Amino acid sequence: MSTALQIHASGIKLPVSLIPCTTKQISRASKRVGRIRCSATTPNKKYTIAVLPGDGIGTEVTPVAVEALRLAGSLEGIDFEFKEMLVGGAAYEATGVPFPEETLKASLESDAVYLGAVGITKKMPSSDHLPKHLRPEVGLMRIRRALGVYANLRPITVFPRLLEASSLKRSVTEEVDFMIIRELAGGLYYGKPRGFGINEKGEETGFCTEIYSSSEVDRVARIAFDMAMERRGKVCSVDKATVLESSRLWRKRVTIMSEEYPEVDLSHMLVDTSGMELIRYPKQFDVLLTSNVFGDILSDVAAMITGGIGMLPSACIGGPGPQLFEPVHGSAPDIEGEDVANPLAAVLTAVMVLRYGLKEEAVAKRIENAIFDTLNEGFRTRDIPTPGAKIVGCKKMGEEILKSLYVRVPSHQLN
Repeated sequence: MSTALQIHASGIKLPVSLIPCTTKQISRASKRVGRIRCSATTPNKKYTIAVLPGDGIGTEVTPVAVEALRLAGSLEGIDFEFKEMLVGGAAYEATGVPFPEETLKASLESDAVYLGAVGITKKMPSSDHLPKHLRPEVGLMRIRRALGVYANLRPITVFPRLLEASSLKRSVTEEVDFMIIRELAGGLYYGKPRGFGINEKGEETGFCTEIYSSSEVDRVARIAFDMAMERRGKVCSVDKATVLESSRLWRKRVTIMSEEYPEVDLSHMLVDTSGMELIRYPKQFDVLLTSNVFGDILSDVAAMITGGIGMLPSACIGGPGPQLFEPVHGSAPDIEGEDVANPLAAVLTAVMVLRYGLKEEAVAKRIENAIFDTLNEGFRTRDIPTPGAKIVGCKKMGEEILKSLYVRVPSHQLN
């Protein structure tokens, strides 16, 4: 196997080297589990993934996820082709728009779309001077709309080795495992009318509209109930039905949907209460279903249960074509190129590509096992320190995950 593997897509290289299986590596891995699989199988499946590194931290962590996909796939008999395209601030700088037609075309022709991050760049530390339709974040909104995805999945799972990385007590975070399902295509972010005006006092005003239709609520609620059937059988629907008409419709439609799922226990919770309960007793949740704006806020709150935003993967599903996968983090241009970013959310998002986009559970488990193995070896990035940990940078963490991918028997033979 080559000592350096680089991804070639649209003439661009993602410069992450693949660490070959060496005698030293075999010795280290043998100490962990005692069995190694070094040689790749002949690929018998092939998938194309559109890779949109985007801006800032996205360019740091995306290559790690891509290399993990490539290597894990080769070990499980799957070949991935990666097409790197522009989006966000990088796209605007190169083409004058945040979501070029070439990116749309490549995305629609792929089996899945992986997006790193959108935001400001080093050359453009602020986008305030740009009209709304040219700002980097518009690239994200447009690709979601173009793919027709309407449900965002954000798993909140605490790794046992990272219990001390959370700002919450160990007794609160231990064994936490739930899924936030956020409606993604409607609500406050897309409702009309919206804009600016002048009120009767002559003051400037800004206004947005929170609006949901029955079908928008029904389709995301069905995903939540279906997922609860595969998990522990509980859905908690979060709204603000005490004061918002949109939330009253939301609660009504979710309640009606629950009649089709008598095995699932449905509860309702106000959004302010849910924020408190996420911190007080997160183990109570199994599937947490909520609207676009509430889910945007609550998922970032919940990220701190796991140790930080660098641990939160994300999948956007529901559309008729390729699904969209994006780690949850800001652009963070100030750390770009400094090799300090946490790539674990990016690699965990690669797991979601496999699990929810391509239905390749064996490869997904292999990458999960590698993450567990790397954390068990004590490797941490600076945002998730634990006592006695080895603090490393983004590239080193990626290298350790790649090494761990060689460890164990093929993942479909594991429990």
